[in-house]
Amino acid sequence: MGLLDGKVALITGASRGIGRAIALKFASEGADVAFTDITVDETTLTELRAFGHRAEAYASDASDFAQAHEVVAKIAETFGRIDILVNNAGITRDTLLLRMDEKQWDDVLGVNLKSAFNFIHAAAPIMARQRSGSIISLSSVVGMHGNAGQSNYSASKAGLIGLTKSVAKEFGARGVRANCIAPGFIRSTMTEAVPQEMRESWVKTIPMRREGTPEDVAGVALFLASELSSYVTGQVVNCCGGMGC
Repeated sequence: MGLLDGKVALITGASRGIGRAIALKFASEGADVAFTDITVDETTLTELRAFGHRAEAYASDASDFAQAHEVVAKIAETFGRIDILVNNAGITRDTLLLRMDEKQWDDVLGVNLKSAFNFIHAAAPIMARQRSGSIISLSSVVGMHGNAGQSNYSASKAGLIGLTKSVAKEFGARGVRANCIAPGFIRSTMTEAVPQEMRESWVKTIPMRREGTPEDVAGVALFLASELSSYVTGQVVNCCGGMGC
């Protein structure tokens, strides 16, 4: 028996990184998984299906309101329900504020924040009719503390926190929970491109003295998706090894 037996999970931006780790974790715990990304990753789809549960992938631009509604409707029709929504789609366009152009700002806010609004707008009514559901959005520690060179990213991740707390208040009476995860320094293709010396200096500022992994974040997502967190809503769970505590 898995923690998510009989559940249907929808995860945005799940072809790689944290989203992929969450999808695999959910499938390993019994969930049927639908995931979206700009392009479908067949390898991830094959790995998900290897757990013996249903898995489908959908090519979709999460920042497009109409596309988000269209793909959610397809998933609800195909799977019969949606129990878990993970808003993971995200990008970075880092630069100092005065060097940032309008497109860099709009692109990051569109993918990181507007996409969450799009998918919540489409999926929350389905969950409300079911009288149950868990919405999980991937924020960041920089959404709470800010970061030089990431004003667009920080603003988008802070916005996710406000959106989540508002959704928790609006849908709580219908049995729908909404929470955020705030990862810290998580190992990824992006961080692996940073010089080793710089990565080591960052790690020294983390009380646990290591980088986080996508699987670390996936464990928190599993808790928030499952009945283990049945009375948890409107919260931000840091997954950062004590970074910024």
